[in-house]
Amino acid sequence: MEAGGSRPLSGVDLNLLVALDALLTERSVSAAARRLHLTEPATSRALGRIRRTTGDQILVRTGHTMVPTPRALEIQAEVSDLVRRAQAVFASVGMPDLTDLDRTFTILSSDMLIAAVGPDLLDRLAIEAPAVRIRFLPEPTPSADPLRDGTADLEIGEIDSTAPEIRVETLGADDAVLIVRVGHPLTTGPVTLDRVVTARHVVASRRGRFRGPLDDALAAQGLRRNVAVAVPSHTAALRMVAHSDLVGIAPRRLGRSALTAAGLAVLDLDLALPPLPVSLAWHPRNDADAPHRWLRTYLRDVIIAALSGPPVDASV
Repeated sequence: MEAGGSRPLSGVDLNLLVALDALLTERSVSAAARRLHLTEPATSRALGRIRRTTGDQILVRTGHTMVPTPRALEIQAEVSDLVRRAQAVFASVGMPDLTDLDRTFTILSSDMLIAAVGPDLLDRLAIEAPAVRIRFLPEPTPSADPLRDGTADLEIGEIDSTAPEIRVETLGADDAVLIVRVGHPLTTGPVTLDRVVTARHVVASRRGRFRGPLDDALAAQGLRRNVAVAVPSHTAALRMVAHSDLVGIAPRRLGRSALTAAGLAVLDLDLALPPLPVSLAWHPRNDADAPHRWLRTYLRDVIIAALSGPPVDASV
């Protein structure tokens, strides 16, 4: 043993890192076996060796599922990053055959943006790279930085990351519009600012905030709206608007399908609402990764197409 009790690399099978990454990602021996193209007994033996090497159970069975230990959660991002870096060292320069590309990409986004661009993105991938999987996750909290720690590949929407090295590409912006259910009292008679601020509002905020850019625009005119509830997702906000007299906010173009499906009306209000910026962000460790560049191009094209599509017309 070396000083400090660390084991020399010559005594460690580095192939276990690949198995550990698959097990921590899938949290299932059978799913990890499929990912690794191994049998379940071979993958189970690899887990046993990992447990002996690390001195930790790594995955513990709870009912019909396996859950990671605190140590496993602590090292997951580092293990994933090590495997990607090792693969990059030995990978040939250039784009692999997309029909054989077997990879999972994790994208951070709001639920509204996922609904707007997800179907088109997946349709394209199904044709060109059918083995590629997309994992959409909610936007991170301010204290987390998944792009930096490697637990996410890309983020789309309004980027909150404060890490200075993060690459951010602005793709455009969407108009914000006020929405109500069909038959809402505001759909009868003139839509005035006084009537709008008196109505009860719902705010979509993953941080539970009751205030947003609309409030700043109203404050500039000496007005303050009546915010009744804050919910963590746009989907929840739209549903509450559709089944109540609440007033909500949605993107005019990116929200077209969701607003049409929910049967919501857009208020024709003489107030310039702050635009909703849409950007693409990633960590520079992925700059030279060919599959990552390819996905960025696809995602960029899909988002720009959605932003340039027909808007939901004001119907009130």
